[in-house]
Amino acid sequence: MMTGTLILTSMALPAVGGCLVALAGRWPNIREAITLVTATSLFLVILGLPGASGVFTIAEPAPGFSLAFHIEPLGYVFACLASFLWIVTSIYAIGYMRAHNEPNQTRFYAWFAVAIGSVMGIAFAANMLTLFVFYEALTLATWPLVTHSQTDQARRSGQLYLGILIGTSMVLLLLSIALVWQITGSVDFKAGGVFTEPVSDTILTIVYALFIFGVGKAALMPFHGWLPAAMVAPTPVSALLHAVAVVKAGVFTILKGTVYLFGLDNLSDSGAAEMLLPVAALTIILGSVIAMRQDNLKARLAYSTVSQLSYIVVGALVANTLGVIAASLHMVMHAFGKITLFFCAGGIMVASHKTEISTMGGLGRQMPITMAAFTIGAIAIIGLPPMGVIWSKWYLIAGSIEGQYWWLIGVFAISTLLNIAYLLPIPLQGLMSSPAADDHPGWHEAPIPCLIAMGITATGCVALFFFAPAIAQYLSSGLAPTGSGDQP
Repeated sequence: MMTGTLILTSMALPAVGGCLVALAGRWPNIREAITLVTATSLFLVILGLPGASGVFTIAEPAPGFSLAFHIEPLGYVFACLASFLWIVTSIYAIGYMRAHNEPNQTRFYAWFAVAIGSVMGIAFAANMLTLFVFYEALTLATWPLVTHSQTDQARRSGQLYLGILIGTSMVLLLLSIALVWQITGSVDFKAGGVFTEPVSDTILTIVYALFIFGVGKAALMPFHGWLPAAMVAPTPVSALLHAVAVVKAGVFTILKGTVYLFGLDNLSDSGAAEMLLPVAALTIILGSVIAMRQDNLKARLAYSTVSQLSYIVVGALVANTLGVIAASLHMVMHAFGKITLFFCAGGIMVASHKTEISTMGGLGRQMPITMAAFTIGAIAIIGLPPMGVIWSKWYLIAGSIEGQYWWLIGVFAISTLLNIAYLLPIPLQGLMSSPAADDHPGWHEAPIPCLIAMGITATGCVALFFFAPAIAQYLSSGLAPTGSGDQP
């Protein structure tokens, strides 16, 4: 009972915090204090949860369909990730929103909190119906954040955002869930999946393909357009979308469904996952190629995210334990690396009013702390030691070899070279080039709260290099019953 209460608290606490933020809107200091206290309290609640639990049901609208929650290693890691980075993003947002004189700050903090509450529901969902409910709630809660500025461009981006995410989930994902129920009589998450009786390989492939493409938040091509369009939002929102909430909820849904709904052994034996590997591999390469052509820094980082998310999708599609561990690790490692880069992009914009990479010559001399953090984030995304991403890529290569997908190693190698090509020139240009004639000499750093947030996440990129094996071991404990692949 205590575990169930804590799970409900993890979802209710952000909602209550959001309401209190709305009530305290006239007093910015109190409003932001409530945000920080709520975020910290949520993280402490998550730390107080056990690493695994039984199923806790709160409602059963119809026989066999319940709103239920449980804790397993993958969901627990996701909840820890999201709750911790909410604290850091809130610190960053205080500096950014004030320095940039953003309007509607109270609405921003309130919806931010509601979105995190939805993420907790996704993380602890015990069946696909519960996950779907909170998946849709997250889309609706983040729409006001995407359209925050209320400009025509923001409204158009919001329409695209809703159109793709609601369209894919209501048409493809919901159909997939219905077919799983029709075939198996269950949508509960179970070790080894719910397909316990023989089913046609063709049918399983179709249902799984509907599931994968139905998770539009994973930004698999061609359903990726919402992600670059959402860059019209303030930078803290971009950080939320790309590291804390939306895209990670997407790849988490794919991992959860792959492991606990369809089952690794079923997907491997039927070849259902293998049919989709070329799509994910193509997204990795095309996302990086398009990123190279973007002069706007946030746009470049957005297409980088499109590419990096498909690393996680590939990890699920190789359909073995090593691949899933790789994907789960990459979900964590990418979150810290990419949120660092977005924090830096926002800091550059606030302090220097520069958004185009071609205008950032010499910026490293004026903003050395920000550019140092950017360099760490870039190296982390590329996957060079001593950054945590090197571990997720290592496991991904091992999983690909185990699955006999040797060609994927070439995809990873090309993608890594492209990562270097579109990320490292930015800090190098900032350090080596001369400042523009109209730039102010001397230091002109981002606001202190922004620098604190960058420092925390940049440190996390390095720290995860040392903690990755322990995280991988914990994740493997939840995958052992599938019997697919060796334990690390």
